Amino acid sequence: MLLVGASLAVLRMDRLETRELRLQDDVAAVGRLDSVPTILNMVCRSTGMGFAAVARVTDERWIACAVNDAIGLGLSHGSELKLETTICDEIRGHRQPVVIDHVAVDPAYCAHRTPLMYGFQSYISVPIYRADGEFFGTLCALDPAPAKVSTPATISMFTSFADLIGAQLDAQERVVASESALADERQNSELREQFIAVLGHDLRNPLASIDAGAKLLRRRAVDDRTLSIVTSMERSVGRMANLIDNVLDFARGRLGGGLMLDCDSSEPLEPVLHQVIGELQSAWPERRIETSIDGLGDVYCDRPRMAQLLSNLLGNALTHGSSNSPILVEAYRTDDTLQLSVENAGAPIPAATIERLFQPFFRASAAPAQQGLGLGLYIVSEIARAHGGTLSVISDDQVTRFTLTIPAVNAEPYRLPSPNDPA
Repeated sequence: MLLVGASLAVLRMDRLETRELRLQDDVAAVGRLDSVPTILNMVCRSTGMGFAAVARVTDERWIACAVNDAIGLGLSHGSELKLETTICDEIRGHRQPVVIDHVAVDPAYCAHRTPLMYGFQSYISVPIYRADGEFFGTLCALDPAPAKVSTPATISMFTSFADLIGAQLDAQERVVASESALADERQNSELREQFIAVLGHDLRNPLASIDAGAKLLRRRAVDDRTLSIVTSMERSVGRMANLIDNVLDFARGRLGGGLMLDCDSSEPLEPVLHQVIGELQSAWPERRIETSIDGLGDVYCDRPRMAQLLSNLLGNALTHGSSNSPILVEAYRTDDTLQLSVENAGAPIPAATIERLFQPFFRASAAPAQQGLGLGLYIVSEIARAHGGTLSVISDDQVTRFTLTIPAVNAEPYRLPSPNDPA
């Protein structure tokens, strides 16, 4: 029981501290509004009253948030009055303005303790609300002398000013929340970049060791069963390397700084494409890959990205295409345009599937052995778009063909927009 009591006491203390911090924030928020001193000055000048204030009013406290005091009432920013001695406490309850031209002749307030205590004869106070309807406090004014404040124009002015203060408090809160979210996002972005770097390092290094071991085993293989196992290992290494590349590119494109290109035409593209085909042919020795890659000339592109694109398309064809028919890889140039296509036989891709084929994490195949992360074709389409080109697909009972079309001439390097970029 003692522990329970102590826990409840701590909980109550935490709640009190939270409420106090919220009150302090509310008072400070009004103090940050540049319009409030001007509003209080206009209120005093238009009514002839010597005191005006914005007060934060709760079920327990009355706190001055901003004050214009020309009559020496002695209140300033942060000053407090006993809540039960104020008319604002009543306004918090009935949520209606209180307007008094002359206390001495006002039947409702001539004997009210508040005017007697604070020595005023004229008074006006209207409630301030937040956008969600929460009662915040009041905009009030008073003076030791009578003043004609019950006119529609004066009441309307006070109400409009109160609405303006409430709206500005809400706008300020949204700005503060946005700045806080932006700061959090910047911190998260830095953590994501660190994660991407660590992920690439920690996954690729052991994978490289496995790949080196598989190549060593291939050189020492003495029977077909060993070769089959080594081939399966190399194929798995290739798939894992491709998955890692796709995950990192997706993380950079969607969560980090965007998919980057480093384009030039200083080296031929054909050897890069043939190298990719050779690597995949080694991993799939039982499959036939035919090529037609000639006369590409100087192609202005990011060659590692083009290799990644072809690797994804060719790997996709090897995985999903018919094992009884060859795969055709073609690349040719027409004037200032490069076209690269990968074609395979097999079951056609349904039209409904084609519409979603380039979306991230979409997997067209239901076969467990053929499923991946669903990022390969998405990354391919992003590489195509980053080069200022297009990626198209046709699929029927005879063939399925993916075709990349990009400008082959010099152009400015392009980076895909990132969610972190400014609008």
